[in-house]
Amino acid sequence: MSTENALAMLNTMAQMQDEHNALVHPQWRDQGHTYYRAIWVECAEMLDHFGWKWWKKQDADLDQVKLELVDIWHFGLSEMLRSGPVDAAIAAQLSEIQAAHTDLEQDVRAENFRLAIEQLAASSLTSKSFDLSAFKSAMASLPMQLPELYGMYIGKNILNRFRQNNGYKSGEYRKLWQGREDNEHLVELLEELSGVVEGLPEKLYAGLEARYTA
Repeated sequence: MSTENALAMLNTMAQMQDEHNALVHPQWRDQGHTYYRAIWVECAEMLDHFGWKWWKKQDADLDQVKLELVDIWHFGLSEMLRSGPVDAAIAAQLSEIQAAHTDLEQDVRAENFRLAIEQLAASSLTSKSFDLSAFKSAMASLPMQLPELYGMYIGKNILNRFRQNNGYKSGEYRKLWQGREDNEHLVELLEELSGVVEGLPEKLYAGLEARYTA
């Protein structure tokens, strides 16, 4: 992928993140939010979805794992934006992400992913910031590349906007619909709209609304 295309995706995500953060608090850059804390907590949640317990059978829920990684990107992107605008240098790093260790056995690849997530959590706790290099390593070891991150980011951003518009901050929002979490509904809608480019955010929002009120 070219740096130009990566920069276009990065700028779109940055704009959407700024808009969402402003919806939560107009002066979000000055509030001192602990994004690093959100990152390491999300890392733990991601490991639960991926599976790490040796004393019981666990099947990785890769859709939810990827959504957790997208959640981490929301917080990491916010941390970067708080320091200044994103630029071509960041885009170039994201465009370089390739699948890693594809020649290794599945169990080895799985453990490499767990270690990458732990490194991302450790770096966030140590630096109290966002480590883009550690995040890239986690993406590569999954594997997940920028176009997939971009598509899922748009989906999760729209879900986050939907949550805020339906009382997430006040506690009125219902995360469980028809016995399933809203993230699961989002994954299904993204699959249904996989060929849609124009108007994707609006169609996703309408789909969420229809399911929420059903």
